[in-house]
Amino acid sequence: MSPALPVALSCGEPSGIGPELAEACWTVLGAALPFFWIGAPQHLPGTVPHVLIERPAEAAAAATRGLPVLPLEIPGPRVPGVPQPAQAAGVVASIERGVQLCQSGEAAALCTLPISKKALAEGCGFAFPGHTEFLAHLGGVPEVVMMLACPELKVVPATIHIALEDVPQTLTAELLEARLRITHDAMAGFGIPRPRIAVAGLNPHAGEGGRMGRQEIEMISPLLERLRGEGMDLLGPLPADTMFHAAARARYDVAVCMYHDQALIPVKTLGFDEGVNVTLGLPFVRSSPDHGTAFDIAGKGLANPSSTLAALRMAAELSAGAATA
Repeated sequence: MSPALPVALSCGEPSGIGPELAEACWTVLGAALPFFWIGAPQHLPGTVPHVLIERPAEAAAAATRGLPVLPLEIPGPRVPGVPQPAQAAGVVASIERGVQLCQSGEAAALCTLPISKKALAEGCGFAFPGHTEFLAHLGGVPEVVMMLACPELKVVPATIHIALEDVPQTLTAELLEARLRITHDAMAGFGIPRPRIAVAGLNPHAGEGGRMGRQEIEMISPLLERLRGEGMDLLGPLPADTMFHAAARARYDVAVCMYHDQALIPVKTLGFDEGVNVTLGLPFVRSSPDHGTAFDIAGKGLANPSSTLAALRMAAELSAGAATA
């Protein structure tokens, strides 16, 4: 599905596989799904033609001739596998530019290529744990939700980029309720206005009646019961080790898990090459491929564009749905 407006694609980490993915995606999509890459033209590998544009409205026509590029000044050449600190500020500026174009109505959605949080922190003092938190800041919203989606599964981690030892203290009823409400409301964008939401327990066997932890008894179960009283269709808390096989997945539309790996291991196992990261709760549509910068294969022609293609397609579908809602 092609949106009326093009999708903005931020440059990602120049020394990673992002520039290669941008060119590979244009090779597959061409003008069928217009998008434009925001970055420094000298960082593109040059395996396909690229067309410089001055504004997003030119992307659809440019896409018939090459990869549309909205140029952004970022100093220095691309050095595959070796992040350059001087380029960190430009990587951040690419994300900011994409958000601004979505907010101004010039772009349909933002798809972000992978960044290196370490490189950004060292190069320009980037203080956010990741894309998700930075986009919430740019969008001016206090709460957002990170969803990982593949054809077989949609899953949301209630806590994201924190140490495992910090999860029990961070996982409050207020935080979990906010995640559940945002997830519930956002599923309408996927054509599911009354979603069935499966909720994992925090502890092994969902606490096994309090023998392996009491969070399920004291916090998770009472919250779910209260939200069921409002009409939400909630399953759980469920033992995480038995909720992701095929028969279990047929019972729900989206799963909410308590921490990062509990959510991401099943979705990456089921759909590693097609996984998409979607940020729910933003005032614009944002997606990204569900993998990192892959410094080890950057510049070697080995990058698989499947996840980025899925992310671009999902961005187009969600933005088209939002435009007709």
